[in-house]
Amino acid sequence: MVFELIKRRRSVFPAQYSNRPIDKSEIEKLLEAANWAPTHKKTEPWRFKVFMGDSKVELGKFLVKKYQETAVSPKAFKVKKLGENTSRSAAVIAICMQRDLTESLPEWEEIAATSMAVQNMWLSCTEMGIGCYWSSPGLVKFMNEFIDLGEGEQCLGFLYMGYSDEKLVDGERKPFQDKVVWFN
Repeated sequence: MVFELIKRRRSVFPAQYSNRPIDKSEIEKLLEAANWAPTHKKTEPWRFKVFMGDSKVELGKFLVKKYQETAVSPKAFKVKKLGENTSRSAAVIAICMQRDLTESLPEWEEIAATSMAVQNMWLSCTEMGIGCYWSSPGLVKFMNEFIDLGEGEQCLGFLYMGYSDEKLVDGERKPFQDKVVWFN
């Protein structure tokens, strides 16, 4: 049931991942789920760059180098984490958004559509037993130096993915009633 799946969705971090690989066919299934996200004016703005094998290690090296070049005072733990997040992951997907060049709708709607595509992947990961985590480090603004991004395309973050043997904690939310105002 979808409602139970939504309640089970969790952030599962790279430090929790096992060494179990994710098959390309599983990634393709996740991307197919993403492709069915709602999209205003059918712009389908989501774009994904999939890093597996050596390419995810190269991504980690790029992020570490760029962080060391741009941080005012680079922190050793951050350098270590940037490199380990990519190498510990079975796959890393760069989450990108292709802006409608005619700007026929507000940019936030295309970001929202891309976010819904990621939510589709995240829920599908939950169903498939794959852990994932969306990270949006400031370094994403430099991704055009590492991969080709089209005109109007921007990177919004990374979806780190991997299997985990850890038992996930139950989620907690404040009651929805605290966040709703009804008008009759």
